[in-house]
Amino acid sequence: MNTMFVLQGNTMDQHIGPNFKIPSASLSLFDTLSVIFWAPVYDRLIVPFTRKFTGHERGFTQLQRIGIGLIISIISMIVAGILEVVRLNMVRRNNYYDLETIPLSIFWQVPQYFLIGAAEVFTNVGQMEFFYGQAPDAMRSLCAALSLTTNALGNYVSTLLVTIVIKVTTSHGRLGWIPDNLNRGHLNYFYWLLTLLSLVNFVVYLWIAKRYKYKKVITNVR
Repeated sequence: MNTMFVLQGNTMDQHIGPNFKIPSASLSLFDTLSVIFWAPVYDRLIVPFTRKFTGHERGFTQLQRIGIGLIISIISMIVAGILEVVRLNMVRRNNYYDLETIPLSIFWQVPQYFLIGAAEVFTNVGQMEFFYGQAPDAMRSLCAALSLTTNALGNYVSTLLVTIVIKVTTSHGRLGWIPDNLNRGHLNYFYWLLTLLSLVNFVVYLWIAKRYKYKKVITNVR
């Protein structure tokens, strides 16, 4: 996902003023800023507000928090896909196929980075709370390590997915969805594929989460 964001940004106008050019990879800064913004907003505003309706001490259960993060990540893919549709429409309308960068500001990518940051606050933090709260005491560190392992596995699967997409879409001499010149490709199709896979992932997550029974917390009463 982040790799495709950078590739998309490389085709857009990266200038701030007449002389300064911002590297497209540096827009991940807005992901970090989003996390910094949403972390206190979640604890100070969202939790007290939702607590009134759910009655839960933390506003949402840990699994609900993870699920909300998954939904936000799906929305971020949709936003990225819409931006790519707009970008490609500009390319076709003005015959910008061979331009290295088109006159569309890279800062139109900020919303998708901001949404990714929000998703991380919900999903990653919720995941850590879940492992530390639900795992046996002796296995908390192991479970935390396993949760980080999913990120590594995700990167391998991402590489495999991109390889498969390129191989399938370039068959019979076609340019494919992700050619070297993205102005002649269909990166938006790849975003729609990620959206579909994320939806399937969310449905599977719901099916499993609805069957999970939380560990009973035993307190000592004196």
